[in-house]
Amino acid sequence: MEPDIYQRARDRMVQTQIAARGIRDPRVLAAMRKIPRHLFVDEALKDQAYGDYPLPIGEGQTISQPYIVALMTEALELKGPEKVLEIGTGSGYQTALLAELADEVYSIERYPSLAHRAKRLLEKLGYRNVHIKVGDGTKGWPEAAPFDAIIVTAAGPKIPEPLIEQLKDGGRLVMPVGDEWSQYLIKITKKGDKLFKENLGAVRFVKLVGEHGFQE
Repeated sequence: MEPDIYQRARDRMVQTQIAARGIRDPRVLAAMRKIPRHLFVDEALKDQAYGDYPLPIGEGQTISQPYIVALMTEALELKGPEKVLEIGTGSGYQTALLAELADEVYSIERYPSLAHRAKRLLEKLGYRNVHIKVGDGTKGWPEAAPFDAIIVTAAGPKIPEPLIEQLKDGGRLVMPVGDEWSQYLIKITKKGDKLFKENLGAVRFVKLVGEHGFQE
């Protein structure tokens, strides 16, 4: 059994950091109350897992601040039957949230060590609807396309064209866009051959490296 202290920490995180800042989707709030975020960080950082800030996870990458995770997830407007593409598996925490909220999740990670660790943990937690591969996320996952929703957890200079192409008509894409220092969280809704863009506010993410992102 998980110690009550972690459940209390999750309840407090959702109440004070997420719901208090305007996240309303009951499915997102329930998933964040359920998923044991402390398992997705290093042992030494477990006591900080529910804090209002990002944490390092190795390879120069981070697990995002809980509020930003909730904001991006809510913006995808997931109802349950969707197929979702995630660019940047990282710790696997965002992946677990998506797996709770959608039918199928395809996730691409650039670093093999992170991908393998996340895959093991997600399997241990019982998620059977997640597919993870190592590769260049800026190219998407054409074999599994199209997707109802796409989430990119690293910032690029622009939204990669392959991701727009792999988004279904009516689909939503959420991604931080900008340079290394100044970025905005952008939501795209695809309707026919038109893209409707919404700015969700200033953010700071690690760089999206790849053929259609920043160069190494």
